[in-house]
Amino acid sequence: MSASTTEGTSAPTRSLSASQKYEIITQNLAEVLGGDAMKATLEERDLVAYWGTAPTGRPHLGYFVPLAKLADFITAGVEVKILLADVHAFLDNLKAPLELVQARAEYYRLLISSVFRSLHLSLDQVKFVVGSSYQYSAEYNLDKYKLTSITSEHDARKAGAEVVKQVSSPLLSGLLYPLLQALDEEYLGVDFQFGGVDQRKIFTYAELYLPKLGYKKRSHLMNSMVPGLSGGKMSSSDPNSKIDFLDTPAQVKTKIQKAHCAPGEVEGNGVLAFIRNVVIPIGKLMSGQGRASERAWADSDDVVFTIKGDPKHGGQARRFASADDLEEAYAANEIHPGDLKIAAVQAINALLKPIQDDFSGSEAFKTAEAKAYPPEVKATKPKKEKKFTPKPEHLKTPEEKARDAAAAAAAAAAAGGAEAETGKASGVESTGDLKQALDAVAN
Repeated sequence: MSASTTEGTSAPTRSLSASQKYEIITQNLAEVLGGDAMKATLEERDLVAYWGTAPTGRPHLGYFVPLAKLADFITAGVEVKILLADVHAFLDNLKAPLELVQARAEYYRLLISSVFRSLHLSLDQVKFVVGSSYQYSAEYNLDKYKLTSITSEHDARKAGAEVVKQVSSPLLSGLLYPLLQALDEEYLGVDFQFGGVDQRKIFTYAELYLPKLGYKKRSHLMNSMVPGLSGGKMSSSDPNSKIDFLDTPAQVKTKIQKAHCAPGEVEGNGVLAFIRNVVIPIGKLMSGQGRASERAWADSDDVVFTIKGDPKHGGQARRFASADDLEEAYAANEIHPGDLKIAAVQAINALLKPIQDDFSGSEAFKTAEAKAYPPEVKATKPKKEKKFTPKPEHLKTPEEKARDAAAAAAAAAAAGGAEAETGKASGVESTGDLKQALDAVAN
């Protein structure tokens, strides 16, 4: 029998109505599937959610996007289950070797916990679950086989198209990825799953196929994908597209200075997107906690973001009441990209500081990071020995033949001289002397 849904309660949220909780849970999302089912459940109890992450590459600043949204869930009384999907990490085209997966799962757990603490959020409503703790069970594997018996190769490939690494000759493991993610909803006992819009095809696969196994259809919540600093998707494998949680202030400044941030361009602008999806929502959370004055990126309680203009660009400070106001001003070329980047650097370093302080003060944290991402040892190719191939005799010139003959004669003479010296040293002058010496030894 799969895990049953756990009822969640949270003292700070008991005064919130079901509709207020639903509004907090779904605010600032790109899409909600199954909202009516969530509303009905909220009339009876708090919800249980699951967000999964595969511990592959180093977690980057983009993780603030889903984690900031999980903060909304916690505020609304949701019990949040965070799946550290170690089996998925291996299945996704072998992105993480098995021997490192467990170490990386532990590092992810410590890092995510640190992020929540930096946001002054209690971990009482958060439960970390390692995928292999239940995905190796006989019951889970039987359900997996049942899914494989009713899922076509086309549907499996389509479901994972935007999540699983696409290669010209895909491995069978990648086709299993979306099947496992669907089953996790049942075995984690949740009401809804949360992820980025890139997960939509897996979510709709789960909605279609879980009922075929006799399990209920879950709701699905999706947030927008935030572009990386280089303009494309923020990726752990592309160091230029991301900022690591442990990057120094100088490294953050350098990466933001190099970020794609064309004048007047809002679409695909990773700097603006991060401010909208992370900085401003976290600022609102802090304001709700009575910590508005601690926001390093806003200089008064009634604004969400402040840009202090550089004298080179006019020097005028701008204050914004919403993310829309900020983006409209940028689109109208009222904000210089350099000023926006300076403000972004200040905000990012303020968000990272408590996490980095936590890391510096924890030996367990530092040990987990070292085990999860050991220094890469580059394999050195052995040097090929040059083989000497003598020139064939029939191809030699008369001069070369004469030279080789002279060299051979000199070598023979040298060898003969060495033998003579050896004979003298042992008291043997000639072959006859050698025979006499041997006879003497025999007698």
